Amino acid sequence: MDWLINACRENPAIPLFFTIGVGFYLGKLKFKGFSLGTVTSVLLVGVLVGQMNIEIPGPIKNVFFLLFLFAIGYSVGPQFFRALRGDGLKQVGFAVVECLIVLAVTWTACKLMGYNIGETLGVFAGSQTISAAIGAGIDSLGSKGASAEQVKQWTDVIPVAYAVTYVFGTIGSAWILSWLGPKMLGGIKKVKEDTKALEKEMNSGSVTTDPGFVNANRPVAFRAYKATDDFFQTPRTIAEIEQHLMDQGKRLFVERLRQGGEIVEISPNVKVASGDEIVLSGRREFIIGDEQWIGPEINDAELLNFPAEQIDVMVTKKSVGKDGITINDLRSKKFMYGITIKSINRGGVNIPVFAKTKILAGDTLTIVGLEREVNEAAPQLGYADRPSTATDMILVGLGIVVGCLVGLISIRFGSVPVSLSTSGGALISGLVCGWLRSKHPTFGRIPKSALWIFNNLGLNMFIAVIGITSGPSFVSGLQQVGWMIFVVGVVATSLPLIICIFLGDKVFKFRPAINLGCCAGSRTTTAALGAIQDALGSTVPAMGYTVTYAIGNTLLILMGVALVLIS
Repeated sequence: MDWLINACRENPAIPLFFTIGVGFYLGKLKFKGFSLGTVTSVLLVGVLVGQMNIEIPGPIKNVFFLLFLFAIGYSVGPQFFRALRGDGLKQVGFAVVECLIVLAVTWTACKLMGYNIGETLGVFAGSQTISAAIGAGIDSLGSKGASAEQVKQWTDVIPVAYAVTYVFGTIGSAWILSWLGPKMLGGIKKVKEDTKALEKEMNSGSVTTDPGFVNANRPVAFRAYKATDDFFQTPRTIAEIEQHLMDQGKRLFVERLRQGGEIVEISPNVKVASGDEIVLSGRREFIIGDEQWIGPEINDAELLNFPAEQIDVMVTKKSVGKDGITINDLRSKKFMYGITIKSINRGGVNIPVFAKTKILAGDTLTIVGLEREVNEAAPQLGYADRPSTATDMILVGLGIVVGCLVGLISIRFGSVPVSLSTSGGALISGLVCGWLRSKHPTFGRIPKSALWIFNNLGLNMFIAVIGITSGPSFVSGLQQVGWMIFVVGVVATSLPLIICIFLGDKVFKFRPAINLGCCAGSRTTTAALGAIQDALGSTVPAMGYTVTYAIGNTLLILMGVALVLIS
């Protein structure tokens, strides 16, 4: 055992990666639907490993945290800047109000309890489940003019307060927004009815009721049929067949045709007669059942053997994303012939594909169609983001450098220097780079898998270092803060959410589902969004989540700095 302890002390990379591996494993475990989550698990494992009194060089923690902040900013940049104008301003205003209420309630509660800066910052980060606020706050502790020993005492108590308050911060947020929230808004039955009515309104007036308007995540299918129905006794053109489908509310396309044993080129004027074989494309649930008016489905490998493509397209064209064209209007464009929109991803969140859903610059559409149809549509929408493993490390490296330098610029208020700190600078730089990428997608590419690594490894490596270095003083810190801090965390989690549900309804006049989504987004609590959608049986709350998440994620991290300055 002495050999292992000495090996860990002399090679801190060993305990670090042990903490990461075990923490991620424990974070996946669930008991009756409850999970500690990765960040909390990594922190607690780090505290246990830290009992070996392991010293870890300071730069490791800062490097990984800056990488995380830049990646977060890059992810939400397009939505952040897009939300600052247009019809997203109402949700932006709500997010700002919620973040200010969160700050005020947490600071007041901690002030009344006489908590120091470290305890206050830990309560804020844990009760609001914004782990990154820890790093931003620690980065600003030096501005208080305290001694190195005092700063260390504050730093050591932060993970204690965070760990104690995080559990209810996660569970409580989901419970309040998915159970108490609907009750405050008239009851779960009324909220569900209003959500269904909103879905219907979002589909009203459409020239098509593509099932993607109901569920954006259902697969697209290509199926072959033999035309034997009486409808084909009189030869019908492909245009007539597709219009007939459209009249029935089905957006399907004739993609292939075999006549007299030969596959022929198709065009709108080509006629299909009884006995011919055709391939239809569209949403699976619309194609199934079409045997009633077409004929029996056939399994023909040759007829179905043709190239179909599914690609992601980042919306950059002004004609599509600048003013927010609706899905319904987009589908009427000539270049969208044969194209099915499988999903819309906005800031990492899939939003429902309704007829009146607006497409915004920076959105990523997953489209499906024949290769020639996809190749025609993609340039009209924006940038075809075909799979690639390459990451623009020039942008990442220099972006963080510039951000840190900007963050170091300070403005004095009296004798107190105030700055964004390197943390805030890296976050702002990420926001700008992500926005520029949405405008000029030919540079600055960071694949989703790389962003996942930057986000998760960056944050959790930082948290692991915090846990390991504070491990020796964790128990004494817990005795110092006492369990009353859990109650303070409950207040800091619950009161802002309850206030904001009321404000969203009475002041901002949001529909219930949008209101709950906005509350979850402003608090950046993805777990609560999932709970809300499960409770309502709808993905509509995601329409209130994306804009507020981009604003809330940025403000709550920066509020870690603000909390230190005002405490």
